[in-house]
Amino acid sequence: MKLYKFLFLILFFQSHDIRLDEYLDYKSPFHPTLSQDGMVVSQNIESSEIGVQILEEGGNAIDAAVAVGFSLAITLPRAGNLGGGGFMLIYIEDKDELFSIDYRGSASLNSNLQALFGSKSPSQIEDDDYDITKYSYKASTVPGTVYGLLEAHEKFGNLSLKDILKPVIEQAKNGITVSYDLHNAIKSADQLYADPESKKIYFKQGNPLPIGSTMQRPDLARTIQEIAKNGKSGFYEGWVGEKIESSMKDNGGFIDKKDLENYSSKFRNPIGINYRGHKVYTQGPPSGGGITFLTALNILSFYNLKKYGHDSSLTYHLLAEALRRGHNNRSHYVGDPEYYEVPLEDLISKKRAKSLAQNIAFDKASKASSIKKYNHIEESKDTTHYSIVDKDGNAVSNTYTLGYSFGSGVTIPGTGILMNNQMRNFAYKYGDKTSISRASSPGNKFEAGKRPMSTMHPVMVFDKKGRLSLVTGSPGGSQIPAANLRLVSGIIDFGLQVGDATMLPRIHKDWPYTGLEFESMISNDSLNILRKMGHKLDISDTIGSTQSIQIIDGVNYGFADLRRPNAGVASEKSN
Repeated sequence: MKLYKFLFLILFFQSHDIRLDEYLDYKSPFHPTLSQDGMVVSQNIESSEIGVQILEEGGNAIDAAVAVGFSLAITLPRAGNLGGGGFMLIYIEDKDELFSIDYRGSASLNSNLQALFGSKSPSQIEDDDYDITKYSYKASTVPGTVYGLLEAHEKFGNLSLKDILKPVIEQAKNGITVSYDLHNAIKSADQLYADPESKKIYFKQGNPLPIGSTMQRPDLARTIQEIAKNGKSGFYEGWVGEKIESSMKDNGGFIDKKDLENYSSKFRNPIGINYRGHKVYTQGPPSGGGITFLTALNILSFYNLKKYGHDSSLTYHLLAEALRRGHNNRSHYVGDPEYYEVPLEDLISKKRAKSLAQNIAFDKASKASSIKKYNHIEESKDTTHYSIVDKDGNAVSNTYTLGYSFGSGVTIPGTGILMNNQMRNFAYKYGDKTSISRASSPGNKFEAGKRPMSTMHPVMVFDKKGRLSLVTGSPGGSQIPAANLRLVSGIIDFGLQVGDATMLPRIHKDWPYTGLEFESMISNDSLNILRKMGHKLDISDTIGSTQSIQIIDGVNYGFADLRRPNAGVASEKSN
């Protein structure tokens, strides 16, 4: 940073509400990266750097988001993708407008229970039958990622698509160095072993690509070149679309030319609440995670968390009870809004939150029976999120996924496209009177053409003056609301800087399970009290991986969650 900019920062903070030396606590090891220019925070530093390259070439946050989205398919192939789907929030600063793009995949019009399970009746579906929705050509919804990213670019981008994708194509051609994390991810993904095309990419002589080797992606480079040249039709039509259709047909899959041509992303209204004077926005249905997150925040608004402290057993207890009730809302009432009327206003209202908070005891964990019983639909933790702010204040918060780590494991021959396994996210037991589980959720019942419910929900927060103050989100399957809740609460309730708020110990409580999952950093004293309250404690792997940018008076504070390796913050170099 040039000297004049350094001096400006000192004067800037001395003349505003928060001084630099007050905000950056040098007793804390979790320092954010500071910049007044554009910034990208993602789960892979190489992709973050490509995003910043696009910003430095004159692109805006949306241009950078497209580049990062395509790049992560190379650097983080277990979650970054072209063959999956997700949700994006976009803030346009000069218009002071917030947009939401739903590019969740949809079930093929050719799919049905008989074709999936050999059963016409939900009651005939056995637990083992669900494997077909995990690891086969039948496991994939119509991919939405390419359409969603390009739709954002068409509406809000500055640079040409060719310029945006040029460094990504070079990255795919030249390859990336296989990290310890990538090697082990490949090693643990059994579905990759079973697919001949995936085996060509991720294995060498029958073994996972060794640490330090180079993984080149010529087929994927060729596919991205086609998209750069022809836009959406370069994926959903032409030779790429033909290869998707023919591979599906040859292997018993459902997706055909009509599915691809008919797919489109959807602009939807973001949903939001007022939390202690801050406006918190996220993704609405078919995301159920956004409703879970906002429900929990609304419930917490009735308690003075600051009084209890961020590491107290009471705060953990209230987080757990709020999340449990949020997940209950998600289980009962959420689905694709074009197929099911979601009572959205009621679900995220203060009135409903107050009624849910009334039966929370300060000294006792609630029983599952106190809320109508719904069980679990399995969700993978292997999603990814990135956050971007440009020098003009435009911002993108994007969460997308393949489903499981490496999705279905199926790579479309000749394209490098790894396909999702999002068909597993539907409720297939609807109408079965013997089932009282999330698998029988009326909102999320399986229907051809429908988008399955998701827990993904990117987040943006605006401060009491209406200024954008936080861009964040997380992977983590059903744990995503817990990660986002802890971060937002840490900043708003406890006044923590983004690094410290990110690294607060996290808990997760779904519904109807009695188990409270916790990270190992929580103190034994707090755990003992939670146990006495009646919480069944289950130690968890790390919960989520938030990639965040906090904005204070025009200065960006970026922090990449330390819970997953290779994440990183990149920012523009000052001119």
